[in-house]
Amino acid sequence: MIKKILIANRGEIAVRIIRACREMGIETVAVYSEADAEALHTKLADEAVCIGPAPSSQSYLSMENIISATVVSGADAIHPGFGFLSENSKFAELCEQCGITFIGPPANVIAKLGNKQEARNTMEAAGVPVIPGSKEPVCEVHTGLLLAREIGYPVIIKAALGGGGKGMRVAYSEEEFTQSFQTAQKESQMAFGDDTMYIEHFMEEPRHIEFQILADSYGNVVHLGERDCSIQRNHQKMIEEAPSAALSSKLRKKMGEAAVKAAKAAGYVNAGTIEFLLENNDAFYFMEMNTRIQVEHPVTEWVTGIDLIKEQIRIADGQKLSFTQQDIEISGHAIECRINAENPEKGFRPSPGTITDLHLPGGKGIRVDSAIYSGCSISPYYDSMVAKLIVWAKNRDEAIQKMQSALGEVIIEGIDTNVDYLYELLNNPVYQSGEFNVNFIDTIKH
Repeated sequence: MIKKILIANRGEIAVRIIRACREMGIETVAVYSEADAEALHTKLADEAVCIGPAPSSQSYLSMENIISATVVSGADAIHPGFGFLSENSKFAELCEQCGITFIGPPANVIAKLGNKQEARNTMEAAGVPVIPGSKEPVCEVHTGLLLAREIGYPVIIKAALGGGGKGMRVAYSEEEFTQSFQTAQKESQMAFGDDTMYIEHFMEEPRHIEFQILADSYGNVVHLGERDCSIQRNHQKMIEEAPSAALSSKLRKKMGEAAVKAAKAAGYVNAGTIEFLLENNDAFYFMEMNTRIQVEHPVTEWVTGIDLIKEQIRIADGQKLSFTQQDIEISGHAIECRINAENPEKGFRPSPGTITDLHLPGGKGIRVDSAIYSGCSISPYYDSMVAKLIVWAKNRDEAIQKMQSALGEVIIEGIDTNVDYLYELLNNPVYQSGEFNVNFIDTIKH
């Protein structure tokens, strides 16, 4: 039995995990950088260990420091949250070697799915629809040009080990290809230390639909419905909702079955997300699999009533899933807005500083996942997200109204935030109609 968990993360996700552990009677250990000495997660955990200076490379990304903190504190498991080391197969392997339970999939599965090219090949072999593209890694421009001709323009060039929109460029013609390829490759080398690329047909107006998966160690795999994550800026999600207004019950069943098939093909265990791109004609294609808990997991929790963090811990503890696919019911509609410390009017410039006054909304069907408090500092060293506001209502229209009401209550003084910008997005007729795609933010700029 897992008795003590070290949370190898910070901010709202660390707080979220600590709360789940407390409800399960599991002790917690927080880790923090020198910049996070007064952070909320350090106060809520049973113990807190400093793991290094402010830069994440010397603290939250230091495998040695985190493993040392785990051993010293006597924790028998690590929950990585999201970001940082959550999808690092070497870290998962190190945990395995040290006899520490890693709350996530096995290291070899993370490695297989972390390489987008290998993941794609795995899915194709399993009969999961994939976007037409290269089957082998591409390192040379000349090879890429030949493949792009075969696939058909426009094409998207992506870093094989990439993520977060880095190492990614679109080429609409042969004339554009060489420069796009070289730029993406240079970015990939700088961001990930790897210049391996792959090429796919570029879908111009898709929706980004992802399915939440839970899989235990006994071969049981279920999906918990979809999330629509099409409202994005520079490939970063801003608003997520469940279920998607774009899916009929027939299409939902078809995509859900493909997601389960994908997880089984990868030998997946624990919580994960299968990401698809969906075209207007209901054709959908596997994009990637995230081998961790997602930022947007609360919308799934609202509509299913299932606590995903607790399920992760139970699965890592060797327990079987306590429900089947038939037991899962989607009820109502949930929306999540990511509140960031940034100024949309100044090019979304980050806004670190000290929060001088704070009021967050409450009430039935309103949830706030956050680690901020009045007087706390927002560091320039980490991600700018300071809170997630999540609402639930009987249907999508009511959920939008509830989110608008909740956003109108948010007061965060001392820093700039994107709260007003999010309110405007929710008030946009195209968003309200549900007829949007991943280009929505770009179209309202002009």
